[in-house]
Amino acid sequence: MIRRLSRILAIAGLCVLSTAQAISATLAELWAERTPCVVAVEFMIEMETDRQTGNACGTVIDDHGTIILPPMAINLRFTPEQLKDFKVFLPGAVTGKPAQYLGTDALTGWHFLRADESQWAELTPVTRFVPAKAAPAPALGDEVWGLALREKDEDFMPYLLSARVALLNRFPQLTAVAQQEVASPGLPVFNSAGEFVGLALSSFAQTYLQFSRDNPGGMPIMNVNAEESSAFHVAEEVLPYFSRIPTNPHGRPKVWLGTFRLESVTPEVAAFLKLENQSAVMVSEVLENSPAEKAGFKERDIIVALDGQPLPKFRPARVVTGFIDREVGRRLPGQKVAFTVVRDGQRVELEAVLEDSPKDPREAMRRYFESVGCAVREFVYMDGIYRKEKLSAHAGVVAYFVKANSPAAAAGLRPDDWVKEIDGTEVKTYQQAIDLLGAIEADKTRSEFVLLVSRGGSETAVLRVKLNR
Repeated sequence: MIRRLSRILAIAGLCVLSTAQAISATLAELWAERTPCVVAVEFMIEMETDRQTGNACGTVIDDHGTIILPPMAINLRFTPEQLKDFKVFLPGAVTGKPAQYLGTDALTGWHFLRADESQWAELTPVTRFVPAKAAPAPALGDEVWGLALREKDEDFMPYLLSARVALLNRFPQLTAVAQQEVASPGLPVFNSAGEFVGLALSSFAQTYLQFSRDNPGGMPIMNVNAEESSAFHVAEEVLPYFSRIPTNPHGRPKVWLGTFRLESVTPEVAAFLKLENQSAVMVSEVLENSPAEKAGFKERDIIVALDGQPLPKFRPARVVTGFIDREVGRRLPGQKVAFTVVRDGQRVELEAVLEDSPKDPREAMRRYFESVGCAVREFVYMDGIYRKEKLSAHAGVVAYFVKANSPAAAAGLRPDDWVKEIDGTEVKTYQQAIDLLGAIEADKTRSEFVLLVSRGGSETAVLRVKLNR
């Protein structure tokens, strides 16, 4: 009896082992087939005085070598003109091939690249693993897995991550959060059948506090895992936007409404307005000469519906502001959007005609002056918003970069200072500022000059810049 039982257990054990091996082999095959969907990207950032190296992970989205990088892959403080020498590395590759930076999409924040045509045959678009009938969003408890890449010193070696879905919520995009990391930021996530189910987000990895045994009273060190992520936008939230390939590096056109600092209303205000099972948003500020101002928006208007549909209810409530931003952002200049607002207890219908947004700081003209040790850029519309200045006061230039230990730094100039006067001359335009600073730099007999700057909206400073002649 005991011998028979042992034989049955042994057979059962072999069956379990063979099943586990079969599952493992299947997953290994799926992983190997999908690895060409991902790449490592390296690029140079050309600063005023030096060059820095940047790197990120990207996902291949079509047969023409188009690659998307997550929003945080490239700091938007840097202009497209400063981004140089893009290279695409296949997983495990020692050398990369040149790539073209196509631009940034304002709605998704993705950065788009195009790999060299000689590399296209080695890449596999992730869309190849989207079934004809789109895979449903993963459910709570579903097993998901994804791809991740090691650093360059390990030849961008690919590896596998997997976990079960622990949470599903709209933030406002439908987002899945797994029990642990499932992919590198910006890389694809798949279900157990190998179907594409989402794209990993940045800044959703585990964080650890490290305590020293040798120094028990010392401050702990925070270790942040920036190379992996446990959260991902599900496929239905990303697939429709793969086609938003920029036609220019700045991603123009960029739609603009001009309602600034939107705030979700509190449950008490919603109850007072008799709003049930929906969200509402208060407009804190209406920007000057914006589509919102032209449509008749007023400060403290409460938006309750968009295109005739009540605003969906979200948890947390503040997510609704992102919903409005995305609903506006997915449209084009010239298109109309209808809003229902509550004003003084009455419902008011407004219709805004969207426009291309004003030039942003990333698009501003700029120039570096070596002998002064600073770079200045054009004053743009957003600078006026942050400083609460009327359009009529938009003038001067903004300090973009200040070199350490330079004459400008020694004088106390700081990045983002608003330069309003140069040597007693009021600066009205960018070109005027460039001419004045250019003349100072060219005059080898000049030993100093004076700047009048504004910072923080209220502080004004007179800076004496002593040149090293």
